[in-house]
Amino acid sequence: MVLEKREFYIDGQWVSPAQANDLQVIDPSNEQVCAVISLGAQADTDAAVAAARAAFDDWSQTSVEERIALLEKLLGIYMARSEQMAALISMEMGAPIALSRAAQVGAGSYHFNNFIRALKSYDFERPLGEHAPDTRILHEAIGVCALITPWNWPMNQVALKVVPALAAGCTVILKPSEISPLSSMLLAEMIDEAGFPCGVFNLVNGDGAGVGSQLSGHPDIDMVSFTGSTRAEAAVSSNAAEPDKRTNPE
Repeated sequence: MVLEKREFYIDGQWVSPAQANDLQVIDPSNEQVCAVISLGAQADTDAAVAAARAAFDDWSQTSVEERIALLEKLLGIYMARSEQMAALISMEMGAPIALSRAAQVGAGSYHFNNFIRALKSYDFERPLGEHAPDTRILHEAIGVCALITPWNWPMNQVALKVVPALAAGCTVILKPSEISPLSSMLLAEMIDEAGFPCGVFNLVNGDGAGVGSQLSGHPDIDMVSFTGSTRAEAAVSSNAAEPDKRTNPE
């Protein structure tokens, strides 16, 4: 059975792409088509960025306790649906199901737990030091983050980017690899189920030359976090430099 996964998650709902641009997802274990997704256009990217920008002010001002509660609820959903996640990772990557269960899904839950633990003890406000007891250091969310992840370690890289961004009070647009997008789309379902406010998390599928470039060069993106090839990293860094945004290439 071929999965139909053409929609994007934007502003708290699944929406059809602005224009049709289908891409087949191949199961490497048998070289058969396992799903059909859409590649986003500029209009889809703009809609996702606008939703994240509109949601940022309120989300960045939520209490740490509110964000912890939502992340813990998301982790519970992730664990309850872990077998579904493992099956999708196995399908999109061709990984043995035992590896998907233990290493791939397990990496995601490991990072969820660690970031939640860190958030509970993180000081967003602290004194500068004994020499200046009335001067404070405030750690604030940077803004709207574009998160671009690779094909080969999906929940590891997605969790490493999405969870700390949400924990810090940032809003995000995730562009997973178009080769292995299904696990990220399931995570979007989980985020929706957990009840995160509309616009806080958005997902647009696409390739690097399309949505990747549109995000890295978008004037309303404050930070880009990218993991991928050296060639793609150079393109992302160059594209992000013109609007002068912070980048985190890996």
